[in-house]
Amino acid sequence: MKQSKYLPPPEFRPSSQKPLFFHYLLATMQNTKPHAALLSSPGMGHLIPVLELGKRLVTNHGFTVTIFVVTTDNSLLKSQLLKQSPCPDLLNIVLLPPVDVSSLITPTTGILAQLAIMMREALPKLRSAILAMKFCPTVLVVDFFGTEAMVIADEFNMLKYAFMTSTAWFLALTLHMPTIDKAIEDNHVKNQQALLIPGCKSLEFRDTFEPVLDRNDQMYIEYKRMGVAMQKFDGILVNTWQDLEGTTLGALEDEKRLGRVAQVPIYPVGPLVRAITPGPKSEMLEWLDMQPIESVIYVSFGSGGALSARQTTELACGLESSGQRFIWVVRPPIEGDSAATVFKTNHRTDDTPDFLPDGFLTRTRKMGLVVPMWAPQTEILSHPSVGGFLSHGGWNSTLESIVNGVPMITWPLYAEQGMNAAMLTEDIGVAIRSKSLPAKEVVVREEIETMVRTIMDKGDARRARAKTLKSSAEKALSKGGSSYNSLAHVANDCETAFKYLKAKAQGA
Repeated sequence: MKQSKYLPPPEFRPSSQKPLFFHYLLATMQNTKPHAALLSSPGMGHLIPVLELGKRLVTNHGFTVTIFVVTTDNSLLKSQLLKQSPCPDLLNIVLLPPVDVSSLITPTTGILAQLAIMMREALPKLRSAILAMKFCPTVLVVDFFGTEAMVIADEFNMLKYAFMTSTAWFLALTLHMPTIDKAIEDNHVKNQQALLIPGCKSLEFRDTFEPVLDRNDQMYIEYKRMGVAMQKFDGILVNTWQDLEGTTLGALEDEKRLGRVAQVPIYPVGPLVRAITPGPKSEMLEWLDMQPIESVIYVSFGSGGALSARQTTELACGLESSGQRFIWVVRPPIEGDSAATVFKTNHRTDDTPDFLPDGFLTRTRKMGLVVPMWAPQTEILSHPSVGGFLSHGGWNSTLESIVNGVPMITWPLYAEQGMNAAMLTEDIGVAIRSKSLPAKEVVVREEIETMVRTIMDKGDARRARAKTLKSSAEKALSKGGSSYNSLAHVANDCETAFKYLKAKAQGA
């Protein structure tokens, strides 16, 4: 990790901004401890790590925290994640009103571009919310899609940090992309050659991040803008830890390699995943209690993943023919859009799926559970009866699997999930992946059966590796661990800024 050098914030704004100056002056004098404002973009993969970061700033470092959430629909208001704060006096969650971007997007606008547009349109609401706060925050932390909020941090004299909720490898690509020569980029896109990232694992074309494929697409433009913007923050937090991605983190620090690109300090603070929520045991967990140790494979494609009708049928037949016990979180098929439910989080139904093969539910009723739409993933993965996870490979789900010592089958659908699959299978050694994707649109039942049997019956080495990383993650997050110390470094810089501003306000 680079040694950060705290620079006092800029002087107060000139007289033309006196209303803001007096608000800021009064709020700073009233503060009694550093106050962090965190901004989360839509989607559980972003919201969960932002919430967990806020909790750690409160419980481990004595901060007051306000989390601003850009919402997309009313379903998010009902989310169990937002119903209760573990420390209501110190951690406050503010739901920003949904923004209307219907006139700014088209049916072909990619998910990344849609998120970027939503976050941009939400900035006036964020500014108004901060202006209305009793205590002005010391620092603003924004996730990957909220980098344009740095202008608000500057306006309020706040420190500003970006939070990469994915891997250090994805962060390396993001920072490296704006510097890549056009000829090198063309060699990757047109000739399907590996893209070299200094000091890091090369990015094979089959695993590439979709926005890099078309420089005329808005996703490409937004992605490069984010890479440039992240260099202007006081630091970048990343949801990983030293033992998991030591080589990549070392490259980000190396001045001769990615250090030339990563011009700001990098702080690995992960794994930040949702803790198990105490409460009555569900029928699903009671069913798991009756199964042998490590005998059940859990199947879920996250809150945003979707499969076609044919792929859903092939998956059902593959699970059935594998003969393995399973819990499958299933959603109605959607054609042609693997990320169709990204903006429709937490919709639930108890209806029996009518799109599965005839007789499937009857034939598998003794060996598996089919769960419509949603399941308590953390509680399932932490159960001793679960021995494998068939996943889309989103980073949040991946970390939840690793911290519970569960090996994976990775089935990437969109975003950087292909990169995650490559890293998990080739470097970390906790997963296997489909040999068909992404060359074929459908993974057939025979391959699914083979993958499920492999991870459940022949996955001892990967299971042992997952359990080793589980211990490593616990150590990194414990007091004195690498991730604990990394976040403490950020907290200390915020504390210094807070004391400086308070003294400045009192002397003004």
